[in-house]
Amino acid sequence: MDSQNHTNKQGSSIWESNPRVMFALGIVAGVAIVSTIGLVLVFNFLMSGRSFNAQAMAGQTANPTAAPTQAQPTTDPTAAAPSLPPAAVDETRDHVYGPADAKVTIIEYSDFECPYCLRHYTTLQQIKKDFPNDVRVVFRHYPLSFHPEAQKAAEASECAADQGKFWEMYDKIFAANEAGNMGVDVWKAAAKELGLNTDEFNKCLDGGSKASRVAEDLSEGQNIGVEGTPASFVNGELISGAIPYETFKGIIQQAGATN
Repeated sequence: MDSQNHTNKQGSSIWESNPRVMFALGIVAGVAIVSTIGLVLVFNFLMSGRSFNAQAMAGQTANPTAAPTQAQPTTDPTAAAPSLPPAAVDETRDHVYGPADAKVTIIEYSDFECPYCLRHYTTLQQIKKDFPNDVRVVFRHYPLSFHPEAQKAAEASECAADQGKFWEMYDKIFAANEAGNMGVDVWKAAAKELGLNTDEFNKCLDGGSKASRVAEDLSEGQNIGVEGTPASFVNGELISGAIPYETFKGIIQQAGATN
């Protein structure tokens, strides 16, 4: 006990009698305090940033006029993104539904396998029924690389178009998307159901002769600012995403459609 007490007293005298040691300890303690405060401030800043981002994303999700496209962030369709207008409608090349003198032309860049395009397909079907005279719909291909069935589905629609059945195959393909049953064998079976010359259709599809035709649409879409699917140009203004029917209806009415 005496030895331990002696050691403690000796240690205390060292700290008290050496001002340099005390000064150094003061500096070390000061740096430690400042560093701790700095780390707390940085942590609070980072957490507040994360909180802001979470609130922003929550606000976008709650916005009924916003809609996601494939893996893109949600966008507000009422504020069209900067883009170039698509190429003029070519009746000899494009797939067009509706009268040539319609007040509103919708040019859609779409991926047959995209779940949001399936949702937009339903919207456009209703638009066609509600505005048979004032709206025409133009379909162009934009198959996304991470959708394994999208490219061949697009080619299948073009092979069917050679026999005058693009829109019929278009409906079949989106029905298969909804059923979760997409593939080359499905398109060949659909061709038979549609009464196509299956030998010609199968040769067209298996040979990949329509791949370049699909690539042309994709390339043009990329050049004019399409970043995902579906992308719809309403009288030249880009509307991104699969938005609710009532919202899309309001947009085309503002563009001039009345019936």
